[in-house]
Amino acid sequence: MEVLGVLIGLAALLAVPFVLLLVGLKVLFALVLLPFKIVGGLLKGLFGLAAGVLGGLFGLAAGGLGLFFGLLVLLLVLVVLPLAPLLLLGGVVWLALKAFSPATRPA
Repeated sequence: MEVLGVLIGLAALLAVPFVLLLVGLKVLFALVLLPFKIVGGLLKGLFGLAAGVLGGLFGLAAGGLGLFFGLLVLLLVLVVLPLAPLLLLGGVVWLALKAFSPATRPA
């Protein structure tokens, strides 16, 4: 049983340099890639801000367009639709008057 403990201790002692090497490489890669991460974060923030502003302007324009067409439909329903019979009658009278008036022909 003591032999197993000695083997585990020896394996742990041999693993320590590899673990330290792995940690050192990770720190080195982190330090090498840090400027790229900073530049990437700044660009992401800049492009995110620009996209947010453009998206907000587009949303504002789309909302204004929706409001305009909504008011146009409301005008159509509340004003033009109740007047439709009178408009139809006026159109029939206009067509009748136009049909009975003599056409002018160029000489």
